[in-house]
Amino acid sequence: MWNTDTLWFEIAIVSIFYLLGNIFLGHFEERSPNWRKLVKYLVTVAIIVAISQFFGQAVALIVLGLTLIPVFYVHAIVLPKKGINGWTGEPKAKYYEFRGWDKNIFGEQTAETPANHEENTGI
Repeated sequence: MWNTDTLWFEIAIVSIFYLLGNIFLGHFEERSPNWRKLVKYLVTVAIIVAISQFFGQAVALIVLGLTLIPVFYVHAIVLPKKGINGWTGEPKAKYYEFRGWDKNIFGEQTAETPANHEENTGI
C-alpha cells in the first residue's frame, strides 16, 4: 500500500518541513517577499530530489535533516544573544533591526523624517 521508494516521498517530506516551518516560524519571514519564499521552497525540493536521484534516498533525507542545524543554532543561540526571543521573534524592533528591515511597519512618518521636518519649518 505505502511505497517510500519514490521521489514523491522526498517531495512530501520537504513540503511537510516547509508547512511546519511556516506554521510555527512563519512570523520570522513576515517581511520577506512571497516570490523569495516560493523560490526557496522550489530550490530546496530540486536539491533534495537531485540528491535522492544521484546518491539515494537516505543521503537526501540526511542532508535535509542537517539543514535543521543552522535553524536551531540561529533560533536557540544567535537570536537570544541579541536579546530576541528565538521562538516569537520579540521584541519586533530588535528583530527587524537584526534582519535589516524598516521598523516602521505602517509607513507612518515620524518626527525624524525629512518630509515632516519640511512641514514644520515651512521649507
